[in-house]
Amino acid sequence: MDLPKFLLADNSNHPEDIFVLHTEYPRFLINLKDDSIEWFEDLTGEKEEDVTTELADLMDKAGEFYDDEMKGLE
Repeated sequence: MDLPKFLLADNSNHPEDIFVLHTEYPRFLINLKDDSIEWFEDLTGEKEEDVTTELADLMDKAGEFYDDEMKGLE
């Protein structure tokens, strides 16, 4: 099965939160409401500079994905 790179996630226990799941390495769940992140990968041993740049880019792309999905629903 081909998984999309990003998925919207919802949880009835947190109705005000907006979650986006990144399914590729490094996998994470971001709450766009407060930018909190839950990592599913151990990133120790990676070059800090490389990881920081890549993760900032991925978080921006998660936000763009959400915005595009919401535009499609209008």
